[in-house]
Formats: sequence, structure tokens, C-alpha cells
Amino acid sequence: MGRRKKIVQECERLMDEPENIRNIAIAAHVDHGKTTLSDNLLAGAGMISDETAGEQLAMDTEEDEQERGITIDAANVSMTHEYEETNHLINLIDTPGHVDFGGDVTRAMRAVDGALVVVDAVEGAMPQTETVLRQALREGVKPTLFINKVDRLISELQEGPEEMQQRLLSVIHDVNELIRGMTQDMDDIDDWTVSVEDGTVGFGSALYKWGVSMPSMQRTGMDFGDIMEMERNDQRQELHERTPLSDVVLDMVCEHFPNPVDAQPRRIPRIWRGDDDSELAEQMRLVNEDGEVVFMVTDISMDPHAGEIASGRVFSGSLEKGQELYVSGTAGKNRVQSVGIYMGGEREEVEEVPAGNIAAVTGLKDAIAGSTVSSVEMTPFESIEHISEPVITKAVEAQNMDDLPKLIETLRQVSKEDPTIQIEINEDTGEHLISGQGELHLEVITQRIEKNQGIPVNTGEPIVVFREQPQEASDQVEGISPNRHNRFYISIEPMTDELVETIKLGEASMDMPEQERREALQDAGMDKDTSQNVEHIHGTNILIDDTKGIQHLNETMELVIEGLEEALDNGPLANEPVQGTLMRLHDARLHEDTIHRGPAQVIPATREAVHKALIDGQIKMLEPMQDVRIDVPNDHMGAASGEIQGRRGRVDDMYQEGDLMVVEGIAPVGEMIGFASDIRSATEGRASWNTENAGFEVMSDSLQREKIMEIRERKGMKLELPPSIDYI
Repeated sequence: MGRRKKIVQECERLMDEPENIRNIAIAAHVDHGKTTLSDNLLAGAGMISDETAGEQLAMDTEEDEQERGITIDAANVSMTHEYEETNHLINLIDTPGHVDFGGDVTRAMRAVDGALVVVDAVEGAMPQTETVLRQALREGVKPTLFINKVDRLISELQEGPEEMQQRLLSVIHDVNELIRGMTQDMDDIDDWTVSVEDGTVGFGSALYKWGVSMPSMQRTGMDFGDIMEMERNDQRQELHERTPLSDVVLDMVCEHFPNPVDAQPRRIPRIWRGDDDSELAEQMRLVNEDGEVVFMVTDISMDPHAGEIASGRVFSGSLEKGQELYVSGTAGKNRVQSVGIYMGGEREEVEEVPAGNIAAVTGLKDAIAGSTVSSVEMTPFESIEHISEPVITKAVEAQNMDDLPKLIETLRQVSKEDPTIQIEINEDTGEHLISGQGELHLEVITQRIEKNQGIPVNTGEPIVVFREQPQEASDQVEGISPNRHNRFYISIEPMTDELVETIKLGEASMDMPEQERREALQDAGMDKDTSQNVEHIHGTNILIDDTKGIQHLNETMELVIEGLEEALDNGPLANEPVQGTLMRLHDARLHEDTIHRGPAQVIPATREAVHKALIDGQIKMLEPMQDVRIDVPNDHMGAASGEIQGRRGRVDDMYQEGDLMVVEGIAPVGEMIGFASDIRSATEGRASWNTENAGFEVMSDSLQREKIMEIRERKGMKLELPPSIDYI
């Protein structure tokens, strides 16, 4: 029997013992060594050879990942590890570190109970470290810390024991500060800070395959002095044999991460808004493998032979071939064709996957990333909210018209696999717009369409996504229907950042019980009366119905909302989406006769009222911004800060870190296109940098008119602004 077959059999045997299962994700800033670390763990579990571990990058299964040297897709693997004489099943997800693929990290966190956060010993906690930690803690996922690349402190930076200890302690301190800050308002989490004494911090070098933690030092009798000596004398192979990294990390996983039986009672109330007292809730809390099937899809991928594969977490029941299951948000049932587990890039079919495991399922044709799949109709899980929104768009068109149907199908598939991508399909013009998190995100997607699907495509220049937002409260304005028989009176006001954030994070939505929504909005600062009259939420905009006893309004409200959504999706300045607006419907005059207050009358009237009110509220253009951090040698610091300032950016901070200078600032996304090649030439290739989306900011007054005209021209709109927009 082959080694792989043995591992699969052992995994199958352990699936029924939720106490011995650990579902974990490895998360970190880009290039801090997650995938190299995963290789070590696979080698430790006997799945790849020890010699190639660290170079094989087994979890980067796509060609473009190997070429670029970064992880683009989250990859899953199941392995076994013996700890304290008990065999454990570890389901691991290796997640991307690049900010453009942050959506994959958010989705992976829904499937796991523990996150191994990897930090580079030299660079310390970076912006993306903070982001992945926040994503983990918001999902109720417990962190532990692994400080990687410790060999660089010894060999490159030649640090002595004192300095090295100080540096490592400061990394632990920074990570703990982040954890404390993020968990202080979470009642269901005790102290999740990490510490060397508890054994929740490990150190080592994924490249040279050695690692240590407090428990491993006690077990092997090795201390930092021995390690420094062996590392300096080039005895790395011996170091790896005496204290292998995989043992240290997998022991930490088995000891300190919760199993599904401990984790699910805490996580279910966080991610599911259904009835706590129901039998279904009880089955999920108890990880009952004989209960109703409840499966949360966190990822969709394509397999050339098997078609679509939905992977995710089984919270209750057991998944088996042939089951007929409901998929949230769609009618009818889907039939499960096969169930399996992942072995890196390969999928191994098994008879069944019980509760508490991560499964790969085929046959769920209606599922998308974020769907709830179950054997009974149920309240779906909370949608998986990714924090940043698309900021850059590219037009894609097929080079041959014959490929058009295939391209449309592929684009639909892409948005199914990655919900952080937005696709707009224009059947009339044959031009399709893809919006994503950044230049790299879109480049990877378009490359994969060409390579994997064999469709040659032309892509347009990247277009930046803007927003429109009112700056002050408006007066009441009147919108009149074309037949002049219906009138609507609306005013608008800008919302506070706290309210916008609450809606963005899904903490207040129309899907939740009214009482809960009301409380969430009041917590975010909305007054009690207003929160009781919320009629609709669209994007980050809220409609408040302040009318009293108007005849026929109930049956007309759907049309009012439709007109309102149209007005908000296409703002009055340049047809860009409107955000952060509170609208109040004060009064309405409606015609007695249904026929005279149909869609053709009500929709234009509300659209007109909303646009007039927005203009009265001094609506302005907002542009997306990015935080920029550049690490650069001293003599190139001027060139690096010049690159930010020359892009309408501002430098907020400069400080020394080790032998490098760090320049931190913020710049508009539109100006950052092409930044990679410019910063390389300006610093002779010595700079390393990273960007992170920083939301939208009002564009400076001097640029408003010029930018609005540019967008209007691109969209084929009239070039003169309505006379009422006289403030721009």
C-alpha cells in the first residue's frame, strides 16, 4: 500500500473523532514564509520528501503562483500528527499574504478554528499581519504566533543573544498589542494573547527546517545558545534533525488550538443568527455527526475533470455522495456527486465527511463562496464580509467574437469563485468590466482566463472606481412624476463613519430581526426614533420612512426603493455609486388610481428627488486611497518619499528600523498605477514596499471638475453638469 493511501486511510479513521481534529489556517504578511512553512509541515506528516520541503512550495499548486513566488489561492491539505501518544487529524489552509487576495484569507477563516500567524523576525509585524489578525479574530478564530527567519538575525544581522532576545520580545509585544486592541470588546473571548511560557509562540527558520518553542526546548534540552552556535557553524542539517520545525509547530497546533467540540459552541452564535434554542443549533454546538447536514461553503474552485468543487466546513451531520441538499438563496435541491478531502493540489474521494471537518464536494452547482448548504431549510450563516471593496476596474473583451459565450461563462465562474471580484457583463457592447482589489488581482484573473480557458482576450487600461458622497444635510426637495400626479418629498444627510462601518461589516442589515438591527444602529450612534423607521439599506445608504398614514404608500414602496437604488447606483455627478447617505422620505402625494402611479411614474420621481437632494447636500467625488509603506536603505530614502509625494500622496512618517528606513504614507489608487516599476528604478531595485487599501477620501476641490468631466466623457454622458451643481 502506497504512503499516500495510508495517510488517506488514517485521515478517514480520525474524521469521526472531533476531539482530535484541528482546523487551522496559516496567515501572514506577503513573503513572511507561510508556504515554505506549510512545506515543512507536509514533510513532517510524510506527504512530501524532506529534502525538497521549503523549495517545492507544494501548496502553490498553480503555475502562476510558482512563477511569481506568491500564494494567490488559499490551498487546503489534511494530514495527521501524533502528539502525546494520540494521533490528530490536522486540516490546514495555506492563505495568501498579498493584500489583493485578502478575500481568500477572510473566507478561509470561516472554515477554521485556529490561525497560525507567521511573522518575519527581521521585518516584524507588518500592515498585512494586522489585517489577517483582524480577520481571524472577527471570525472568533484563536491565534498562535510563529516567528520565522530567525536564522537571518543570527547569520545576516550577526545579533548577540541580548539583542536577539530584545528583538523577538518586541515582535511578541507588537502582536499582543494588536490582539488586545481587537479583542477588548469581545465578550466571548478570554485572554488570547500569545506567550513563550505558555508555548503559544514558536521560533525558527522554515527555509532551514528547524524550530523551537518553550516545550520543545524542555523536551530536547536545547536552548538559544546551542542554536546560535549550530547556525553559525553551518550545522543546519543537524539542527533540523535535533529539533525539526514540523514537530514544534504541529505540537503547538495540537496543544493550543481548540478542537471543533470546544470551538463550535463559541463560534456558532458569532456566525449564525438562527434560533439558539433550536435542535439544529444544538446539533451544531455538539458537532453531531448524526444530525442534520450543515455545510458552509468557503471556496469554489474548478477541476478540469470533476467540474466545480465546493470546499468548506461541515458544522453538523455527515456529507455523503447522493444526498439532496438545499443551497441558501436558491430554489430546489442540489445532489452531491462526490465528497473528499484535500491532499495539497489533489483531492482524495472518501465515503463520508462528518461534522467538524473540512470537505471538498462536487455537485453543488448553485453554491457560491459563502453559501449555506443543508439537509433542511435553515437560516443561512452570516455572509462572509471582506473588509475592503473593489477599487480598480478593467474592461475585458474576447479577441474572437466566437469566444464571447465562453468568456461570459468564464467571467460568471470567476465571480462565483472569488466574491471580492465584481463582474459587469454588457451583452450589447461585448465589453465586460472586472473590478478587483488591485492591479495584481486583475492581472492574475485575466491571465488565468487566457491560460486555463484558452480564450485570447484584450484588456483595457485599469480604471479606478470612484464614489460620490454628500458633504452636508440638504433641505427637503420635491420629486415629481412625469404625469405630475405623484410627488415625493425627500431630504438627505451624510452618515457618520461609525454607522457606515457598522453596515459594511454586516452588523446591521435588512436580513436580521428588526430588534437586533435597531440595537446595532443605536450602538453606532443613530437616535432611537430614526432606527425604528429604517425602511431599506442599499450599499452603505439607509432610507428612513418618516411619513405618517399615507394612503397607497405601502403598495408603492417597492417602486420607491427601486427608483432610490437607481439614483444611488448612478450618482448625479458622474454615475458613480453613492455611499454613506441617510435619506428621509418625509411625505408623498400619490394618485388614487393604480394605473397612474406605476413604475414609469414612481421610479423617475424618486430618482429625481434623491439626485436633487444629493446636489443640495453638496455631493462630491471620493477617490480610493492606499496606505503605502516602503522599506529602503538610507541613501535612497529621498527617492522613495519623492515617489509618494509625486503621486499626490503625503508622507506621514519616516523612521529607522534595523539598517533600513521606513517611509509610511498614503496616496490615491489612481496615481499608484505603475508604481512598482517606478519605485524600482528610483531606488535601483533596493526598496521593498507594500500597499493596503485605505478606503475613500474626498478629492481636492481643484481636481473635482476635471475628474468628473473625464469620467463623464469615458461613459459617453453629456459633458455639461446640471446648473444646480454650481459649487464644483
